[in-house]
Amino acid sequence: MKKILYNADFITLDGENQNIEAILINNGKIEKVGKEKEVLALKDSKTEVIDLSKKTVMPSFIDAHSHFFAVANDLSQANLNNCKSFDDIQNSILSYVKQKGIKPNEWIIANNYDNNNLQEGRNITKEELDKAFQSNPIVLKHKSGHSGVLNSKGLQMLNITENTTNPDGGKIEKKDGKLTGYLEENAFIENIKKIPMVSENELLNNIKLAQEKYASYGITTVQEGYLTKELIPIYRKIVEDKALSLDVVAYIDEKCEDIVREEFANCIKQYKNNFKIGGYKIFLDGSPQGRTAWMRTPYANDENYYGYGTMTDKEVERIIEKAYNNELQLLAHCNGDRALEQFIHCIKKLGKNIEKIRPVLIHGQLIGIDQLEEIKKLGIIPSFFVAHTYYLGDVHIKNFGLERAEKISPAGSSGKEKIVYTFHQDSPVLEPNMFETIWCAVNRKTKQGITLGKDERISVIEAIKAVTVNSAYQYFEESNKGSIKEGKIADLIVVDKNPLKVDSDELRNIKVLETIKDGQTIYRTID
Repeated sequence: MKKILYNADFITLDGENQNIEAILINNGKIEKVGKEKEVLALKDSKTEVIDLSKKTVMPSFIDAHSHFFAVANDLSQANLNNCKSFDDIQNSILSYVKQKGIKPNEWIIANNYDNNNLQEGRNITKEELDKAFQSNPIVLKHKSGHSGVLNSKGLQMLNITENTTNPDGGKIEKKDGKLTGYLEENAFIENIKKIPMVSENELLNNIKLAQEKYASYGITTVQEGYLTKELIPIYRKIVEDKALSLDVVAYIDEKCEDIVREEFANCIKQYKNNFKIGGYKIFLDGSPQGRTAWMRTPYANDENYYGYGTMTDKEVERIIEKAYNNELQLLAHCNGDRALEQFIHCIKKLGKNIEKIRPVLIHGQLIGIDQLEEIKKLGIIPSFFVAHTYYLGDVHIKNFGLERAEKISPAGSSGKEKIVYTFHQDSPVLEPNMFETIWCAVNRKTKQGITLGKDERISVIEAIKAVTVNSAYQYFEESNKGSIKEGKIADLIVVDKNPLKVDSDELRNIKVLETIKDGQTIYRTID
């Protein structure tokens, strides 16, 4: 079916056609862009003609990094996002237990736990959880996704005792020889995989709701940032049932590659039922807010602590070579400058042009400005978690000092080096709110009102490109997505204000009114 959109502000992001007045969509693609009169002349009796009353049309957003399944799965969990104390945590979970009808011995999973926001100024302990929750195993998943706290029953169910050894790059915390309930990095990540998932019907419903959430923020291409063996049966079901209305690009744990290739042979680097395998994912360190990012210089107030890495050079070299030989993209979770140093060293040791697989540096919070030259030379694409400036900027000042914190997510410096970079929210860590991320990149204000790195601020148009054309390039999809251009897929959004014409403080308040995927409306606000 043909569709014409006109009487709107168009942000095309296409250098050749910046001042268009109307577009014709046909069979899911942009068939014609141009002046209103010439485009309207192409309508026939079956063409839907839509007067947008001066609203703004722009390319839809492309999620450069998140965990789609985790967003869906979190919908079945207790949300601690607004908790400011241990009492708040207890009350939130008790309310959740009552609402869900949780029975004794059933797992209670809570997300968005953040010790940085608690008035107690520390992690809750298993003993404190035990006071209210003795008959259920419980886990509080930290907002970063890199740590969590379990009660005694939860530790027991996962067979974690004082004698359990720490996995490489992980930590099972003890105090006076006793478990505190706190786990971080691999010790946490590997153990929570053992917790049973919700029913298949509930999961499939959550998948639908998660897509609606992304679409409500104007996102039409989403990432599954870490496809493990536990998720393979779920994604098989999703693909078989044609349950995806958004495009989902998955990056795999290479340990399950053989199974992935068997189950998704038709999805390697190409979409089938809106799903494709994009490449591999590795983790080189942790998070700066959790003080596990691997740094070249020590953390503030602790001259002997640098965080730590999670892989040996040999392991990193092996996976880089494997990605290169298989012509699959490689995403490397890397927050600290020492972790990036390892990644750069291992790429250079390969001695080949790795730019062809467009390796992606995920997060890049505390990479060094002095490392940008090598990033450009090697063709690495930094995907910055730039919303840290607002949500965690004050925490980073505490952990690293103001001078280093001002350089987190150095988009301004990257732009000066002409490096292609993208932005993401690492959802479910944050809501997939692209306009808020654009606001963060342009203003770089912390919660306490500090402007964190004036020189790293960027223009509105460059921030928009980071979540549209640049993200399309990251996915090797620049010929099909990211701008309004003839021949490209009609992935578009209609918004209430033109981001290029509002005050920069208003960017986060722009509303997505309609999201169009392949020419079809998949989200619309109530008129």
